[in-house]
Amino acid sequence: MEVRIQAIHFDASDRLEAFIVKKAERLARHNTNISVVDATLKVVKPETAMNKEAVVKVSIPTLEEIVATKVADTFEEAIDLCLEAIERQLEKRKEKK
Repeated sequence: MEVRIQAIHFDASDRLEAFIVKKAERLARHNTNISVVDATLKVVKPETAMNKEAVVKVSIPTLEEIVATKVADTFEEAIDLCLEAIERQLEKRKEKK
């Protein structure tokens, strides 16, 4: 599984990137066919408390892409919320089969 991280208009710290990779790898427990996890991070203007946006896109060859977008106080929190939403979507798809 490949994890791609894109930080728009800022440089993501190594700690943040390691956090995202660690959390994204947990998705493999729900579906082993996941090929790519794209995480896009950006700071929403104006700079208020809830201004960190994360978009996580999961590509699975047998299915279409699954996308979650969340805004939170920190990028870590936004990534957590996105991955929880994707996990729920993966569980729903598993139940349908």
